[in-house]
Amino acid sequence: MNREEILEKSRFEKKDEGMESASNAGRKVGMIAFCILFIVIVTLNFFNGKQNYAVFALFWAYMAGEAYPKYQFTKQKSYLVTTICGGIASLASLASFVIEIMG
Repeated sequence: MNREEILEKSRFEKKDEGMESASNAGRKVGMIAFCILFIVIVTLNFFNGKQNYAVFALFWAYMAGEAYPKYQFTKQKSYLVTTICGGIASLASLASFVIEIMG
């Protein structure tokens, strides 16, 4: 393939590596912000005697969702374990939350 063919093929893909890089950076910043906010909410709830089931359900669902594509790509068992355990923990936390608000 010569240079012109490569450039032409790249134009047809409509992938912008700059935008992909910005999206990845945004995901990292979002993850950090999510974790900081999680810690603040859990800490405040703890000191005020409130339950954290809903917050934990969101956190574990996020962790499972973050690990699953990594497992698909790398096939590392640690990501699979994180996905399964995170999913179970998320469902358990959600069930605890529902039981708490219904009872």
